[in-house]
Amino acid sequence: MTVHAYGAYAGDQPLEPIAITRRAPGAHDVQIDIAFCGVCHSDLQQVRGEWAGTVFPCVPGHEIVGRVASVGAQVSSFRPGDLVGVGCLVDSCRQCADCEEGLENYCDNMTGTYNFPTADAPGHTLGGYSEQIVVHERYVLRVRHPEAQLAAVAPLLCAGITTYSPLRHWQAGPGKKVGIVGIGGLGHMGIKLAHAMGAHVVAFTTSESKRKDAGLLGADEVVVSRDPAAMSAHAQSLDLIINTVAAPHDLDVFMALLKRDGTMTLVGVPAEPHPSPAVFTLVGKRRSLAGSMIGGIPETQEMLDFCAEHGIVADIEMIRADQINAAYERMFEGDVKYRFVIDSSTLAA
Repeated sequence: MTVHAYGAYAGDQPLEPIAITRRAPGAHDVQIDIAFCGVCHSDLQQVRGEWAGTVFPCVPGHEIVGRVASVGAQVSSFRPGDLVGVGCLVDSCRQCADCEEGLENYCDNMTGTYNFPTADAPGHTLGGYSEQIVVHERYVLRVRHPEAQLAAVAPLLCAGITTYSPLRHWQAGPGKKVGIVGIGGLGHMGIKLAHAMGAHVVAFTTSESKRKDAGLLGADEVVVSRDPAAMSAHAQSLDLIINTVAAPHDLDVFMALLKRDGTMTLVGVPAEPHPSPAVFTLVGKRRSLAGSMIGGIPETQEMLDFCAEHGIVADIEMIRADQINAAYERMFEGDVKYRFVIDSSTLAA
Protein backbone atom coordinates (compact mmCIF):
# COMPACT_ATOMS: atom_id res chain seq x y z
CA MET A 1 0.00 0.00 0.00
CA THR A 2 1.27 3.48 -0.90
CA VAL A 3 0.83 6.19 1.74
CA HIS A 4 1.80 9.83 2.20
CA ALA A 5 4.86 10.61 4.31
CA TYR A 6 7.46 13.29 4.99
CA GLY A 7 11.15 12.48 4.65
CA ALA A 8 14.51 13.56 3.28
CA TYR A 9 16.67 12.25 0.45
CA ALA A 10 19.93 13.59 1.89
CA GLY A 11 21.21 15.03 5.15
CA ASP A 12 21.63 18.50 3.67
CA GLN A 13 18.14 18.61 2.18
CA PRO A 14 14.89 19.63 3.88
CA LEU A 15 12.16 17.12 4.59
CA GLU A 16 9.55 16.99 1.86
CA PRO A 17 6.40 15.06 0.94
CA ILE A 18 7.19 11.57 -0.35
CA ALA A 19 5.18 8.45 -1.13
CA ILE A 20 6.20 5.26 0.67
CA THR A 21 5.03 1.65 0.56
CA ARG A 22 3.80 -0.32 3.56
CA ARG A 23 3.60 -4.12 3.53
CA ALA A 24 0.31 -5.94 3.63
CA PRO A 25 -0.41 -7.15 7.19
CA GLY A 26 0.81 -10.67 7.92
CA ALA A 27 -0.79 -13.13 10.32
CA HIS A 28 0.70 -11.43 13.41
CA ASP A 29 0.71 -7.85 12.15
CA VAL A 30 -1.29 -4.82 13.22
CA GLN A 31 -2.05 -2.14 10.64
CA ILE A 32 -2.30 1.30 12.27
CA ASP A 33 -3.76 4.54 10.95
CA ILE A 34 -1.39 7.09 12.48
CA ALA A 35 -3.15 10.04 14.12
CA PHE A 36 -0.15 11.85 15.59
CA CYS A 37 3.62 11.50 15.70
CA GLY A 38 5.95 13.24 18.11
CA VAL A 39 9.13 14.96 16.91
CA CYS A 40 12.19 13.73 18.82
CA HIS A 41 15.59 15.44 18.86
CA SER A 42 17.06 12.17 17.58
CA ASP A 43 14.87 12.53 14.46
CA LEU A 44 16.75 15.71 13.63
CA GLN A 45 20.15 14.16 14.38
CA GLN A 46 19.44 11.08 12.24
CA VAL A 47 17.83 12.75 9.24
CA ARG A 48 20.57 15.39 9.06
CA GLY A 49 23.28 12.74 9.19
CA GLU A 50 24.66 13.95 12.55
CA TRP A 51 24.52 10.33 13.66
CA ALA A 52 26.46 7.87 11.51
CA GLY A 53 24.70 5.40 9.26
CA THR A 54 21.68 7.32 8.04
CA VAL A 55 20.09 5.57 5.07
CA PHE A 56 18.09 7.64 2.62
CA PRO A 57 15.32 8.23 1.93
CA CYS A 58 14.87 8.73 5.66
CA VAL A 59 11.38 9.01 7.14
CA PRO A 60 11.80 9.72 10.87
CA GLY A 61 9.32 9.34 13.70
CA HIS A 62 9.12 6.89 16.61
CA GLU A 63 6.51 8.48 18.87
CA ILE A 64 3.46 7.09 17.10
CA VAL A 65 -0.16 6.94 18.22
CA GLY A 66 -3.26 6.07 16.28
CA ARG A 67 -6.05 3.62 15.75
CA VAL A 68 -5.92 0.01 14.60
CA ALA A 69 -7.17 -0.28 11.02
CA SER A 70 -6.89 -4.05 10.67
CA VAL A 71 -5.18 -7.06 12.21
CA GLY A 72 -3.72 -10.31 10.93
CA ALA A 73 -5.53 -13.61 11.29
CA GLN A 74 -3.47 -14.72 14.32
CA VAL A 75 -3.69 -11.44 16.26
CA SER A 76 -5.77 -11.74 19.44
CA SER A 77 -4.60 -8.79 21.56
CA PHE A 78 -5.87 -5.97 19.35
CA ARG A 79 -8.98 -5.22 17.36
CA PRO A 80 -9.82 -2.61 14.71
CA GLY A 81 -10.62 0.68 16.40
CA ASP A 82 -8.28 0.22 19.38
CA LEU A 83 -6.12 3.17 20.40
CA VAL A 84 -2.49 2.08 20.21
CA GLY A 85 1.07 3.33 20.11
CA VAL A 86 4.39 2.35 18.57
CA GLY A 87 7.69 3.49 20.02
CA CYS A 88 11.33 3.22 19.06
CA LEU A 89 11.45 -0.45 18.04
CA VAL A 90 9.38 -2.62 15.74
CA ASP A 91 11.23 -5.93 15.90
CA SER A 92 13.98 -7.89 17.65
CA CYS A 93 15.39 -11.42 17.54
CA ARG A 94 12.79 -12.63 20.14
CA GLN A 95 15.18 -15.39 21.28
CA CYS A 96 18.12 -13.82 23.17
CA ALA A 97 18.29 -13.30 26.94
CA ASP A 98 17.35 -9.64 26.53
CA CYS A 99 14.23 -10.45 24.52
CA GLU A 100 13.22 -13.25 26.88
CA GLU A 101 13.42 -10.77 29.78
CA GLY A 102 11.28 -8.21 27.96
CA LEU A 103 14.28 -5.97 27.32
CA GLU A 104 14.02 -6.00 23.54
CA ASN A 105 15.58 -2.53 23.46
CA TYR A 106 18.94 -4.09 24.36
CA CYS A 107 18.72 -6.92 21.81
CA ASP A 108 21.75 -6.91 19.51
CA ASN A 109 19.35 -7.44 16.61
CA MET A 110 16.74 -4.88 17.62
CA THR A 111 15.03 -3.20 14.66
CA GLY A 112 14.37 0.49 15.18
CA THR A 113 11.23 2.13 13.86
CA TYR A 114 13.23 3.91 11.18
CA ASN A 115 16.66 3.63 9.55
CA PHE A 116 17.15 -0.07 10.37
CA PRO A 117 17.46 -2.95 7.87
CA THR A 118 14.23 -4.72 6.97
CA ALA A 119 12.84 -6.99 4.28
CA ASP A 120 10.24 -4.35 3.45
CA ALA A 121 10.89 -1.85 0.65
CA PRO A 122 13.09 0.16 0.39
CA GLY A 123 15.23 -2.16 2.55
CA HIS A 124 15.18 -0.08 5.72
CA THR A 125 12.45 0.88 8.16
CA LEU A 126 10.48 4.08 7.60
CA GLY A 127 9.02 5.87 10.59
CA GLY A 128 5.98 7.66 11.84
CA TYR A 129 5.99 10.84 9.77
CA SER A 130 3.49 8.92 7.65
CA GLU A 131 -0.18 8.07 7.41
CA GLN A 132 0.08 4.41 8.28
CA ILE A 133 2.42 1.75 9.65
CA VAL A 134 2.32 -2.05 9.91
CA VAL A 135 3.94 -3.59 13.01
CA HIS A 136 4.14 -7.07 14.54
CA GLU A 137 1.68 -7.27 17.44
CA ARG A 138 4.46 -7.84 20.00
CA TYR A 139 5.71 -4.30 19.49
CA VAL A 140 2.35 -2.52 19.62
CA LEU A 141 1.32 -0.76 22.85
CA ARG A 142 -2.18 -0.20 24.20
CA VAL A 143 -3.17 3.40 24.97
CA ARG A 144 -5.58 3.79 27.90
CA HIS A 145 -5.63 7.59 28.06
CA PRO A 146 -8.80 9.38 26.92
CA GLU A 147 -8.82 9.88 23.15
CA ALA A 148 -8.83 13.66 23.64
CA GLN A 149 -5.30 13.35 25.06
CA LEU A 150 -3.98 11.19 22.23
CA ALA A 151 -1.70 13.79 20.64
CA ALA A 152 -0.05 14.53 24.00
CA VAL A 153 0.41 10.78 24.60
CA ALA A 154 2.62 10.41 21.50
CA PRO A 155 5.86 11.70 23.12
CA LEU A 156 5.49 9.17 25.92
CA LEU A 157 6.58 6.52 23.42
CA CYS A 158 10.14 7.89 23.50
CA ALA A 159 10.55 10.85 25.86
CA GLY A 160 8.35 9.15 28.44
CA ILE A 161 9.94 5.70 28.44
CA THR A 162 13.48 7.08 28.10
CA THR A 163 13.12 8.78 31.48
CA TYR A 164 10.73 6.28 33.11
CA SER A 165 13.06 3.31 32.59
CA PRO A 166 16.07 4.66 34.54
CA LEU A 167 13.81 6.12 37.22
CA ARG A 168 12.34 2.65 37.76
CA HIS A 169 15.67 0.82 37.44
CA TRP A 170 17.39 3.00 40.05
CA GLN A 171 14.27 2.92 42.23
CA ALA A 172 13.21 6.55 42.32
CA GLY A 173 10.46 7.09 44.86
CA PRO A 174 9.65 8.38 48.34
CA GLY A 175 12.77 9.17 50.34
CA LYS A 176 14.91 9.56 47.19
CA LYS A 177 16.28 12.85 45.89
CA VAL A 178 16.38 12.86 42.09
CA GLY A 179 18.02 15.43 39.83
CA ILE A 180 16.81 16.05 36.27
CA VAL A 181 19.36 17.84 34.08
CA GLY A 182 17.83 19.72 31.17
CA ILE A 183 14.21 20.83 30.86
CA GLY A 184 13.32 19.91 27.30
CA GLY A 185 11.42 17.09 25.65
CA LEU A 186 13.04 14.42 27.84
CA GLY A 187 13.60 16.51 30.92
CA HIS A 188 10.06 17.78 31.29
CA MET A 189 8.84 14.18 31.24
CA GLY A 190 11.52 13.17 33.76
CA ILE A 191 10.28 15.84 36.17
CA LYS A 192 6.66 14.78 35.81
CA LEU A 193 7.43 11.08 36.23
CA ALA A 194 9.85 11.43 39.17
CA HIS A 195 7.32 13.65 40.92
CA ALA A 196 4.51 11.14 40.34
CA MET A 197 6.74 8.37 41.75
CA GLY A 198 7.04 10.35 44.98
CA ALA A 199 10.68 11.44 44.74
CA HIS A 200 11.99 14.85 45.76
CA VAL A 201 12.81 16.39 42.38
CA VAL A 202 15.58 18.91 41.72
CA ALA A 203 15.57 20.34 38.19
CA PHE A 204 18.75 21.75 36.64
CA THR A 205 18.63 24.25 33.80
CA THR A 206 20.97 26.77 32.20
CA SER A 207 18.06 29.18 31.82
CA GLU A 208 16.61 31.27 34.65
CA SER A 209 13.50 31.70 32.50
CA LYS A 210 12.61 28.02 33.00
CA ARG A 211 12.51 28.23 36.80
CA LYS A 212 8.75 28.81 37.02
CA ASP A 213 7.94 26.23 34.36
CA ALA A 214 10.01 23.56 36.12
CA GLY A 215 8.07 24.16 39.32
CA LEU A 216 4.78 23.83 37.49
CA LEU A 217 5.97 20.52 36.00
CA GLY A 218 6.53 19.15 39.50
CA ALA A 219 10.08 20.10 40.53
CA ASP A 220 10.52 20.73 44.25
CA GLU A 221 13.67 22.77 43.64
CA VAL A 222 15.13 24.43 40.54
CA VAL A 223 18.85 25.14 40.15
CA VAL A 224 20.41 27.31 37.44
CA SER A 225 23.51 25.25 36.67
CA ARG A 226 25.51 28.30 35.54
CA ASP A 227 25.45 29.54 39.17
CA PRO A 228 28.43 27.93 41.02
CA ALA A 229 27.05 28.85 44.45
CA ALA A 230 23.67 27.27 43.71
CA MET A 231 25.39 24.12 42.46
CA SER A 232 27.68 23.91 45.51
CA ALA A 233 24.67 24.16 47.79
CA HIS A 234 23.51 20.78 46.44
CA ALA A 235 26.85 18.98 46.74
CA GLN A 236 26.58 15.31 47.78
CA SER A 237 22.79 15.56 48.11
CA LEU A 238 21.30 13.50 45.26
CA ASP A 239 20.66 9.77 45.03
CA LEU A 240 20.11 9.77 41.26
CA ILE A 241 20.58 12.17 38.37
CA ILE A 242 18.92 11.69 34.98
CA ASN A 243 20.96 13.72 32.51
CA THR A 244 18.88 14.46 29.41
CA VAL A 245 21.17 16.98 27.69
CA ALA A 246 22.02 16.05 24.09
CA ALA A 247 25.08 18.30 23.81
CA PRO A 248 28.63 17.75 25.13
CA HIS A 249 29.17 19.30 28.58
CA ASP A 250 31.15 18.97 31.80
CA LEU A 251 29.81 15.95 33.66
CA ASP A 252 31.95 16.49 36.76
CA VAL A 253 29.90 19.45 38.01
CA PHE A 254 26.89 17.13 38.23
CA MET A 255 28.76 14.06 39.50
CA ALA A 256 29.82 16.16 42.51
CA LEU A 257 26.16 16.54 43.46
CA LEU A 258 25.71 12.80 44.04
CA LYS A 259 25.80 11.19 47.45
CA ARG A 260 28.12 8.29 48.12
CA ASP A 261 26.90 5.41 45.90
CA GLY A 262 24.79 7.78 43.82
CA THR A 263 24.35 7.32 40.07
CA MET A 264 24.14 9.70 37.14
CA THR A 265 22.45 8.13 34.13
CA LEU A 266 22.95 9.59 30.67
CA VAL A 267 19.91 9.44 28.38
CA GLY A 268 20.72 12.38 26.08
CA VAL A 269 22.99 11.34 23.20
CA PRO A 270 25.18 14.15 21.81
CA ALA A 271 26.65 13.99 18.32
CA GLU A 272 30.12 14.53 19.85
CA PRO A 273 31.50 12.93 23.06
CA HIS A 274 31.31 14.56 26.47
CA PRO A 275 34.64 15.63 27.99
CA SER A 276 35.97 12.69 29.96
CA PRO A 277 34.91 12.80 33.64
CA ALA A 278 37.56 12.95 36.35
CA VAL A 279 38.16 9.48 37.78
CA PHE A 280 38.56 10.71 41.36
CA THR A 281 35.06 12.21 41.26
CA LEU A 282 33.84 8.65 40.75
CA VAL A 283 36.12 6.67 43.05
CA GLY A 284 36.10 9.19 45.89
CA LYS A 285 32.45 8.49 46.72
CA ARG A 286 31.89 5.17 44.91
CA ARG A 287 29.68 7.01 42.44
CA SER A 288 28.48 5.50 39.17
CA LEU A 289 28.14 6.98 35.69
CA ALA A 290 25.65 4.93 33.69
CA GLY A 291 23.55 4.95 30.55
CA SER A 292 20.01 3.88 29.73
CA MET A 293 18.14 3.48 26.44
CA ILE A 294 14.35 3.62 26.13
CA GLY A 295 12.75 0.48 27.60
CA GLY A 296 11.48 -2.93 26.58
CA ILE A 297 7.91 -3.53 25.48
CA PRO A 298 6.58 -4.68 28.89
CA GLU A 299 8.12 -1.66 30.65
CA THR A 300 6.83 0.70 27.97
CA GLN A 301 3.32 -0.65 28.50
CA GLU A 302 3.82 -0.25 32.26
CA MET A 303 4.87 3.37 31.68
CA LEU A 304 1.81 4.11 29.53
CA ASP A 305 -0.49 2.59 32.16
CA PHE A 306 1.27 4.53 34.94
CA CYS A 307 0.83 7.76 32.99
CA ALA A 308 -2.84 7.03 32.29
CA GLU A 309 -3.41 6.31 35.99
CA HIS A 310 -1.69 9.54 37.07
CA GLY A 311 -3.02 11.75 34.27
CA ILE A 312 0.44 12.34 32.81
CA VAL A 313 0.93 13.48 29.21
CA ALA A 314 3.57 15.57 27.46
CA ASP A 315 3.35 19.33 27.01
CA ILE A 316 3.10 19.70 23.26
CA GLU A 317 2.81 22.11 20.36
CA MET A 318 0.85 20.72 17.42
CA ILE A 319 2.20 21.31 13.92
CA ARG A 320 1.17 20.53 10.36
CA ALA A 321 3.43 18.23 8.39
CA ASP A 322 4.58 21.10 6.17
CA GLN A 323 5.89 22.91 9.27
CA ILE A 324 8.41 20.19 10.13
CA ASN A 325 11.50 21.95 8.77
CA ALA A 326 10.69 25.13 10.69
CA ALA A 327 10.03 22.99 13.76
CA TYR A 328 13.47 21.40 13.42
CA GLU A 329 15.09 24.84 13.41
CA ARG A 330 13.12 25.88 16.48
CA MET A 331 13.94 22.60 18.22
CA PHE A 332 17.63 23.11 17.44
CA GLU A 333 17.37 26.49 19.18
CA GLY A 334 15.47 25.03 22.14
CA ASP A 335 12.34 26.97 21.16
CA VAL A 336 9.63 24.45 22.04
CA LYS A 337 7.70 23.66 25.22
CA TYR A 338 8.30 20.82 25.17
CA ARG A 339 7.55 18.55 22.22
CA PHE A 340 6.33 19.15 18.69
CA VAL A 341 3.69 16.70 17.51
CA ILE A 342 2.69 16.26 13.87
CA ASP A 343 -1.01 16.08 13.06
CA SER A 344 -0.89 13.18 10.61
CA SER A 345 -4.13 14.24 8.92
CA THR A 346 -2.10 17.06 7.31
CA LEU A 347 0.29 14.73 5.49
CA ALA A 348 -1.95 14.51 2.44
CA ALA A 349 -2.75 18.24 2.38
